Amino acid sequence: MSVFELSELAGQEKRPWRRSLWGVTALLLLSGLALMRNGSGEFDVGPPQPASAAAPVTRDGTGTPSAPSAPLAFSAVGRVRIPAIRVDAAVVPVGLDSDGRVAAPPSDDAAAAGWFTGAVSPGENGTAVIVGHVGNRRGPAVFHGLGALKKGSRIEVLRKDGRTAVFETYGVEVFPKAGFPGDRVYGSKGAPELRVITCGGGFSQQKGHDGDVVVSARLVAVS
Repeated sequence: MSVFELSELAGQEKRPWRRSLWGVTALLLLSGLALMRNGSGEFDVGPPQPASAAAPVTRDGTGTPSAPSAPLAFSAVGRVRIPAIRVDAAVVPVGLDSDGRVAAPPSDDAAAAGWFTGAVSPGENGTAVIVGHVGNRRGPAVFHGLGALKKGSRIEVLRKDGRTAVFETYGVEVFPKAGFPGDRVYGSKGAPELRVITCGGGFSQQKGHDGDVVVSARLVAVS
């Protein structure tokens, strides 16, 4: 079992690594994600890309919104729903790949998203991370439409403790894989936040996508 996988003992979920190690993990991710390199395809109409107007701006101008809902305890994740782009997907745990980057969900399951277990779980204090494919040789995948999200879009994460963490989007951006700002994307804002990430930017058959679409959202409700 990977050190980033969840373990269960006597019916209770446990986190194998302490939260403080997330800072170490983040350093391994500064060069960007390796989400789609094993089979992204090029389509006649590519996935939507974020508009410059979707960059994070908040009332205080800092890009660091406050979360009105109190943090939740740890829980594994079951599904993610993004109504604006018709996503209702199962979520599987993922860790790091052999290059020290966030691993993608299985390449043969274009409909699944992945929750990075090296970070917090969605709803906990800190920045949770959910990743997914934009497409493969068979066509669009779970997060093909991610770049079309707008500020204020709702993201629902169904946790295995029976709670649903509801997030509101406040930024949609695309970053180049070269020089990916890992500290900015993954760093804790001192409140429960979520990043949903897929590939984006330009595409070539030789190298795949040259960027990552990053959706930033804050916890606004729990049901």
